[in-house]
Amino acid sequence: MADTSHPYPGIYLSTTDAALPERFSNDFKKYANFQPMPQGGKGVLYACDDLNLGRKVALKTLAPGVKDSPVERKRLLREARVTAQMAHPNTIPVYEIGISDQGAVYFTMKKVEGESLYDILVRIAKRDAVTEARYPLEQRIAILLQVLSALWYAHTHGVVHRDVKPENILVGIFNEVYLMDWGVAKVWGMPRDEAIEASFDNPASNRITIAGQRPGTPLYMAPEQIRGTPPVDERSDIFSFGVMLYECLVQQEPFRGKNIQETFKNILHHAPPAPSSIRSELKQTPIFDEICARALSKHSGDRYQSVGELIDILEQGRQKLLQAASD
Repeated sequence: MADTSHPYPGIYLSTTDAALPERFSNDFKKYANFQPMPQGGKGVLYACDDLNLGRKVALKTLAPGVKDSPVERKRLLREARVTAQMAHPNTIPVYEIGISDQGAVYFTMKKVEGESLYDILVRIAKRDAVTEARYPLEQRIAILLQVLSALWYAHTHGVVHRDVKPENILVGIFNEVYLMDWGVAKVWGMPRDEAIEASFDNPASNRITIAGQRPGTPLYMAPEQIRGTPPVDERSDIFSFGVMLYECLVQQEPFRGKNIQETFKNILHHAPPAPSSIRSELKQTPIFDEICARALSKHSGDRYQSVGELIDILEQGRQKLLQAASD
């Protein structure tokens, strides 16, 4: 649940979803040598040179087919501003919002050399010896703890990610960890912000999230995201994180079905087997069974109620792993 009584500055819709000012200027010509980077969805990502500063940056814009879509434009602006305003060590620094020579909105950010946690987990599932040696379970848990740090910061500032998954975790070559893609983040609004959201949502077809839409990725959605009933809050991110933790432990998703409908049914009604029943080596650390069971509770009130609470218990699990390895 959002707590607006804390002393930290909040992030509100009035600052993340505002239109660009009428007198907006920028020189797109300072960017050169564009190289495509992997990127799913409706965004397009490039590595390019910032000739003014003499550095490589990552530039995200919209695919040509949607660059004039009001909904996708708002979503990209929200992603840029949410990321920029959080300014946490585990979120990517954002440098600039601008309009390209082709009239497309873009933003630039730090370019990180690395790969997604998804890519790492795929290789571990294939028993790649080099990857297993570089990312043993203790190191995977350390990565997840950094993800939780970013989530804790976001929740403290009134932001729910709503799409926590391995594809959105970037691991750098120096073991930096970044929680990416805040395009479907829910920004808790003060009363004045709710009025702004309403104005953005008129006409209804221009809403970032319209009734019946379910932001997120099916395999990682919390039950309340599937049902489309409130509250979708910090505890929804905790559920998605629990799915990712389970996957890091046993290299399989806890709720995967033959299709989306079966996956949703599993999330809503079925409890996955305990990780230790799949990986016998986890019997030495039953704490992970307990963490997954609680984080993946069907009812949000039965989950960890804050990321801070989850950080404490997951760190205990990491310490037990280290102890088991030294015994």
